[in-house]
Amino acid sequence: MHKPTRRDLLKSGAGAAVGLIASRVLTGCGGGSSEVAVTQPTTPAIACSAGDGAQVAVAQGMNLDTMTRTALSELGGMSTVVKPGESVFIKPNMVTLPWASPAYNPFRLGECTKPDIVIAVIEECLKAGASKVTVGDGSQMPSFDWSQAITLDGSRNLVNEAARLSAQYGAPVQLACLDVDSPNWVQIPVGTSLGTVVISSLVTTADKVISIPVAKTHKWAYLTLSLKNFIGITPLEQYGWVNTPNYDRVLLHQNDPSAHDFGRLFTDIAKAAGPDLAIIDMSIGIEGNGPSLSTGGITVDMSTRHGSWIVLASTDAVAADATAARVISQESPYVDQILVMAHNDGMGTICQQGIQIIGATLDQMRVAWAPAQVAQPT
Repeated sequence: MHKPTRRDLLKSGAGAAVGLIASRVLTGCGGGSSEVAVTQPTTPAIACSAGDGAQVAVAQGMNLDTMTRTALSELGGMSTVVKPGESVFIKPNMVTLPWASPAYNPFRLGECTKPDIVIAVIEECLKAGASKVTVGDGSQMPSFDWSQAITLDGSRNLVNEAARLSAQYGAPVQLACLDVDSPNWVQIPVGTSLGTVVISSLVTTADKVISIPVAKTHKWAYLTLSLKNFIGITPLEQYGWVNTPNYDRVLLHQNDPSAHDFGRLFTDIAKAAGPDLAIIDMSIGIEGNGPSLSTGGITVDMSTRHGSWIVLASTDAVAADATAARVISQESPYVDQILVMAHNDGMGTICQQGIQIIGATLDQMRVAWAPAQVAQPT
């Protein structure tokens, strides 16, 4: 029997802290790295718990579309996640998409999830019989132009591909700027000084949720992967910024300034979102003081450092994040200080021995990656 997730409770209205806050109607939103020595974890190994067990599929190569479909196939295909008639919400990391232009490519810089992967995931959901697919993010501005989300070869963009796939499969594909396109906001509890936050109803009403982050170090959170990705389902206006010219989400990051407390925040948000699948883009990312070049991050092309790009996929988002952290030599402190909270909340597996990696080994993938300079927990 399906065990109810917090998202199930939110959808049914049974959650004690659930509240719907009226918003605007659904409208649509318009449209060289440094060398670092590889270090092994210095903290004691995390003990496995009874019931631990997860699969993380690995695909390597230089074609992200093919790699994404290969990784999904290794998990049994999208039909093992999405059933006919179900709605799907896909959450990529489009943090700097509002500023994309011919002169500024956030995908080549490693700041945003590659559209190549998102397009492949949309199609695989539709092939599995999804009734609707929504791709959404909050980003750094209330609205932005999804047509600027262009594949690495420059041949396709998300707006055209969403229209093509919708016509081909006879199901709607929506590209949502969450601040202006969310019909409602759902209040959830968080274990930080905020007490509660609200998240988009486009997430809580979806039957299945998929997180597609790009691997980056983060100056407030050690790493940004599939759990941290869900910070983007909270609204900018909740924090009083909607009438100001600066829509920078940095204030939310600074509200609970230690990495541990901020990890508690995004872990609670991710638990409410209840991801059914995580696909991690490890093609071109960020090392150092990410999550962007403007914060001090440095672009890393895995094809140069590793010899090929990597895509990880798992129905256990915590296991996917733990594996990605180990690939880029960031197990300590991210896994043992941040992901341990998710594991203790029953969200997934962090023990390395409890994760079956399909398609490669950690030793074959592990690379050097400069950590962020992050304040230690208090």
